Amino acid sequence: MDAPFLDGRPKRLLIGGEWVAASSGRTFDSINPSTGKVIGEIADAEVADVDAAVAAARRAFEGPWSRFTPQDRQNILLKLADIIEQNIDDLRLLDVLDMGAPIRRTRRSNRVVETLRYFAGWATKLHGETVPNSLPGSVFSYTLKEPVGVCASIIAWNGPLGATLSKIAPVLATGCTTVVKPAPEASLTALRVGELIQELGLPPGVVNIVTGGGNVGAALAEHPDVDKVAFTGSSATGQKIVRAAAGNLKRVSLELGGKSPHVIFADANLEAALPVASNAVFGNSGQVCYAGTRVFVERPVYEEFVSRMSDIANSLVVGNSVDEATDIGPVVSQAQLDRVTGYLEIGRKEGVRTAAGGSRAIEGDLAHGYFVAPTVFADVRDEMRVAQEEIFGPVASVLPFDSFDEVSRRANLTAFGLGGGVWTRDIGRAHALAASIKTGMVWINSYGLGDPAMPHGGTKMSGWGSEYSIHGLDEYLDVKAVWIRTDV
Repeated sequence: MDAPFLDGRPKRLLIGGEWVAASSGRTFDSINPSTGKVIGEIADAEVADVDAAVAAARRAFEGPWSRFTPQDRQNILLKLADIIEQNIDDLRLLDVLDMGAPIRRTRRSNRVVETLRYFAGWATKLHGETVPNSLPGSVFSYTLKEPVGVCASIIAWNGPLGATLSKIAPVLATGCTTVVKPAPEASLTALRVGELIQELGLPPGVVNIVTGGGNVGAALAEHPDVDKVAFTGSSATGQKIVRAAAGNLKRVSLELGGKSPHVIFADANLEAALPVASNAVFGNSGQVCYAGTRVFVERPVYEEFVSRMSDIANSLVVGNSVDEATDIGPVVSQAQLDRVTGYLEIGRKEGVRTAAGGSRAIEGDLAHGYFVAPTVFADVRDEMRVAQEEIFGPVASVLPFDSFDEVSRRANLTAFGLGGGVWTRDIGRAHALAASIKTGMVWINSYGLGDPAMPHGGTKMSGWGSEYSIHGLDEYLDVKAVWIRTDV
């Protein structure tokens, strides 16, 4: 199965409305993780290309783009939503081929289009306030909301289409401009989105796309003419971005890693909880930032839960991401495969009980790709590395607990704070635990639900700020206070 975008020609950088080769002339390969084969050649940018893209974004921001009205920006987002919807199957296929998302999974939601239309609605509703003040005399005070400016949008590889558009949408809604830097492991979808964006008739430089490695992201994070960085990725890289951003104290929003607690009480509806909890770990081959990988199960149902979750893990079809029968595709790269299998060995050395999986999947054609069998680790203890460190693979760590107070405390024994889940028929207990878990998101009797109207973000080592919702838009806006003496 081939995507029309994969035409054999090297993919270039989008800078100032033009597709250009990297200044060095260098390229890197895009590899299909299901087969290990090269499927594309992509420009490998360097600092000079970043400088050119930022300069183009600045010219657009201070020039023609600044004269677009809120309704103009709304219409652009609505048109982009229509274009994406018309090309959605090809875009989804690029995600399938480039990062290994199972094709059946990519069809479950039309959220990327819904997100664009959601932000289109906000473009005409961003405004300041008149604020009563307590000063003597005639003083009028109000606030303005203004676009931050040039934004660097640095994107992870685990959901290229959604990640790309969720970064571009608030930029267009607020009147900012952006330089998009996709992950080298999965850059093709962002580049195709760039082609489609050119159909909008935007001023050159509103959206720029530079591809390459960590040097490109670092150059953007420290660039003195970038006003904001929006980053999705690992906590370690997020820390580097914070340090790099200190040069001009640019605005930073971070959506980072997690080791999310998923708590199953004995009174939970296990028929409903088991498939959801399993998908919360194994979906997208575990490559989900808020994956519920620390599964706390109340002791009376612990062994039953481990057994049944293992049955689900063993029943999942591991295979090529283009196969309609595939439940679990590959992890994204050889490096990620090495990381995940390394944690499988760490778990064994730490003394976990491997109830399902526990190894690389190498049967038949799987040997050519980067596949890991869905794994269930039982008898896990809080201090183990497999319970503390983000694996980013299809590995569940299942831990028993005996009381509400105990699990309330243990759920927070991690440096991360992104997601969390609670399954119980006791609604009072559900609310109490949701309040006590120190995370940005909690799901009750569900997991991983999302809507662009709700904020998405974390606490602690899981990040700063939010994406989506009005809270996400505020990350792209400065607030200015204006005072007027009216009696002079």
